[in-house]
Amino acid sequence: MNKSMIIGIVLGAGVATAGGAIAGYKYFAEPTHADVLNAQAIVKKTKVPRKECHEETLTHQREVKDDKRIAGKTIGAVLGGVLGHQVGGGDGKKVATVAGAVAGGYAGDRVQNNMQEKDTYTTVEQVCKTAYDTREDIAGYDVTYRLDGKESVVRMSYDPGNKIPLKNGLLDLAQPADMKK
Repeated sequence: MNKSMIIGIVLGAGVATAGGAIAGYKYFAEPTHADVLNAQAIVKKTKVPRKECHEETLTHQREVKDDKRIAGKTIGAVLGGVLGHQVGGGDGKKVATVAGAVAGGYAGDRVQNNMQEKDTYTTVEQVCKTAYDTREDIAGYDVTYRLDGKESVVRMSYDPGNKIPLKNGLLDLAQPADMKK
């Protein structure tokens, strides 16, 4: 065998061995990441209160100064008694006067009551109530990943994209600085 052929065989064997060693190293080396198969957002609904106001016309009854309606009863009784006294004669006049006073007192009470109920005023006031809007916030992600041929699920605070980095063979779940808001 000639010298150049031996050198060629040795060099070829060396290159093949080195290539096999590099390929074997890559095959047996620890993985650098886990492949993400799915990232499902976890949505949290939050009710947010807000003040909702509008103007409303309100009707109020004025303050009653004579809540027992004594003035109406008194004036009605006097007028009823005077009118009753005009009717009949003798003892009938006394009965008519008393009956007129009683009926007049009742009528005066009813008239004053109606007047008090109708004594109103209106105001325009701002009326407010609390209404709620619903806001959806992402609370995290349930991430399905594959590592060493096994599928697993982990909850993460951010969407990792298509890969989760590994640190010392374990998932590195810390959010990278370039992904923080």
